[in-house]
Amino acid sequence: MQKRALVTGGARGIGAAICRELARAGWDVTIHYHTSEKEAHALAAEIGGVSICADLRDVEQIRAMFASRGAVDLLVNNAGVAEYGLLTDLTTSRLREVFAVNVDAMFYCTQCVLPHMLQAKRGVILNISSIWGMVGASCEVAYSASKAAVIGFTKALAKELGPSGIRVNCIAPGAVETEMLGNLSPEDVEAIRRETPLGAVGEASDVAHLATFLASERGRFMTGQVISPNGGFVI
Repeated sequence: MQKRALVTGGARGIGAAICRELARAGWDVTIHYHTSEKEAHALAAEIGGVSICADLRDVEQIRAMFASRGAVDLLVNNAGVAEYGLLTDLTTSRLREVFAVNVDAMFYCTQCVLPHMLQAKRGVILNISSIWGMVGASCEVAYSASKAAVIGFTKALAKELGPSGIRVNCIAPGAVETEMLGNLSPEDVEAIRRETPLGAVGEASDVAHLATFLASERGRFMTGQVISPNGGFVI
């Protein structure tokens, strides 16, 4: 029987790359999206998957999404929003939105897949963090804090679910060529490139290949790990 995966924020960037690689590896892929309807439908047609819309800030929409798709063997908590600016300028509403998407939704999505995984005594959960969740970034305090929470969630949940045969890992990418990187100026991107030992920024496929490995039986002995494809930017 074909295993089923659901990737949040799967219509663009890293999420789309993960969806493509999972489909190539034989997974039945559900592409979650919120605003990127056109991209999600096109990707679903390309890979033979299913696209589904939900606002991850709304727990009822999250629950409805999983109820409509049924059992999931692999959950990739990829959806995220960035926030740039001084902490003194950060509004309460924006802080809550960052954590609602980057952290709260991860909790709720994971809760939704666990009943099936616990019954089956198997399953994989992959959480996408960031190098800034590991070391922090100036003018990205809220984003860094939210991505650090993803790392703590991963480590604790891996200990909780390991005895049930469920693996939980975290990928913390460095600078990757996506729309999120487009929020930086060309000068900032070039500075990151110069500071990276491999002298390059990553591609979404770099993360997707790693995700597919961790989801497979080849990664069966890995849980609770934070793996950071970052070209040596953080060592």
